[in-house]
Amino acid sequence: MQTPPAHASGLVLAPRQRAYAVAVSCLGWAFDLFDLFILLYVAPILAHAFFDSSNQMLSLAAVYGAFTATLVMRPVGGYVFGHYSDRHGRKRTLVVASVGVGFSTALMGLIPTYQTIGIAAPLVFLLLRLVQGVFMGGMVAATHTLGTESIGPAHRGLASGIISGGGSGIGKLFASLVFVLVSALIPGPDFAQWGWRVMFFSGLASSLLGLFVFTRLQESPLWVALAAERKHGQAPRRGSLSLIRGGFVGVTLGCVLLTLTGGGSSYLTSGYLPTFLKIVNHVPHTELGLILSGSALCVIVASVLSGALTDRIGRRRGMLLSGAVSLVTIPPLYLGLSDAHGVGAIAFYTAALSAIGTFCYAPLLIVLNERFPTEIRSTGTAISWNIGFAIGGSMPTLVSLLANQVGTLPMTLAAVNAAVSLVYLATALFTPETKGVMR
Repeated sequence: MQTPPAHASGLVLAPRQRAYAVAVSCLGWAFDLFDLFILLYVAPILAHAFFDSSNQMLSLAAVYGAFTATLVMRPVGGYVFGHYSDRHGRKRTLVVASVGVGFSTALMGLIPTYQTIGIAAPLVFLLLRLVQGVFMGGMVAATHTLGTESIGPAHRGLASGIISGGGSGIGKLFASLVFVLVSALIPGPDFAQWGWRVMFFSGLASSLLGLFVFTRLQESPLWVALAAERKHGQAPRRGSLSLIRGGFVGVTLGCVLLTLTGGGSSYLTSGYLPTFLKIVNHVPHTELGLILSGSALCVIVASVLSGALTDRIGRRRGMLLSGAVSLVTIPPLYLGLSDAHGVGAIAFYTAALSAIGTFCYAPLLIVLNERFPTEIRSTGTAISWNIGFAIGGSMPTLVSLLANQVGTLPMTLAAVNAAVSLVYLATALFTPETKGVMR
């Protein structure tokens, strides 16, 4: 493995600035995933609004296919914005990408239904999902480097858990609360008729709030140091180091596989649970929103603990432990959830699945960061993360197609989750220890 070069930074952030950098990175990722989770919370409704709904599982698969289309475009955004971030800074990238995500999400709430304009409805919906995916890929280039580059080496695993898993949990919590609020204000048939549009409009509000916060952010000290070295001719010239020329092709492939399986585990739990609870457990809207809000809090706690654990026992051991726990617990939990009837039992299984589903996901950010030097860190991290999640995010679509009918869904989810955990374990086993190598 090629050891990333050290950069002696003249900029040392105060503790408050470090905490703010991690918090803002977490918030930026939360806003990104908030816009993504909105679709998952109204997937059954969108299946009827934008697609031919004569077959429930096929229309659901079509919605998740549009969700996957967003993920497919994220590597494009990761490549474009990754290069931009490595050349011009993490902060500027964060501002531009967050505005693009918010506007593309809000526009989805304006699309006429399939019953109104026919095939044009899913085509316009798909187009906006593609545009959204490019900007979401850009968010990764900034949020997934700025926070960890701003904090000391001893707590970068903790920062990884806070930003990636914590941001995921906060984004899910925001989406859950908005879902509860909109469902309460626009109940029953009206929500299915037009209330879901308000969910998409809220994406614009999140971007405007993010814009206010991001513009007050301090730039990454590692990137500032690199920029100073470039200015004085002490760092590689533009184009002299890349994923290919720097010998990072194998590193990138390994990182893609880690994010594919770690992210796939998250999508197969937190990502699929809103739909599972609706079509298998038949949970009403209000109870569903409250249960998912509680599970989002569990995701935040579990991800922070999982990330912090890698600061103590190492990244590799932490990933192996997380993969083993996921393998032996997620399949039986899904089977148990399918037989649960009371709200308390359903809430327990949902919280457990959401928390364990983030174990493998939380340390990924710092592992990716530590495998690339500062010159190409945004590019390498964003491409690895976005390609992995583009493939891992297709897991819900795959499960919907494999299940074919609602009755076989629990067993299908159990089997696919087990397979994903096994591949994650195998990949982690061959991943070298990276703790402490990022400078």
